[in-house]
Amino acid sequence: MTVTEEVLDLYQRGGNDAYFGEDVTQLQHALQAAASAVEAHADDELVVAALLHDIGHLLPGDNYHDEIGVVDHDQTCIEWLTARGFSARLIALVSGHVSAKRYLVTTRAEYRNRLSPTSQRTLELQGGAMTPVEVKAFETHLHFRDVLRLRAWDEQAKDPGRTVPGLETYLPRIELILAQA
Repeated sequence: MTVTEEVLDLYQRGGNDAYFGEDVTQLQHALQAAASAVEAHADDELVVAALLHDIGHLLPGDNYHDEIGVVDHDQTCIEWLTARGFSARLIALVSGHVSAKRYLVTTRAEYRNRLSPTSQRTLELQGGAMTPVEVKAFETHLHFRDVLRLRAWDEQAKDPGRTVPGLETYLPRIELILAQA
């Protein structure tokens, strides 16, 4: 099975599941995040990172919570992405999107209030606000700005009325970035 076939399979099996506490499905959330990346003229790797940022929720794991899915989904997917040949940059972007939420809550007082109730709940399970040491470390992240962009698209991707291109639109991008990795 190719990686694109695997991605299709994961979204066919779990993509219609509710996106924990939101009015969109797992697939709608992924597609909306990817569409926002395209609209922002992001490069192919960042678009695919936006599409796959929550793929950890669709992978089997032990740390499943009925209300919010896989608590450490940002870390759960690292092995899966690595085994399929995705680049270090894409993996860093995907695995950094939860830390980006923790960073923004810590450094921008108004950010927490903009989070959905579910995202506020997951924040606490994901470590809550960062310590000053964690903030400094996160600010040195090689892809700091792109991780923050991905986080913004993640937060925007919860609109049940938004129409975006389907999953098949992104499959050539996945193949392209894998060929380049």
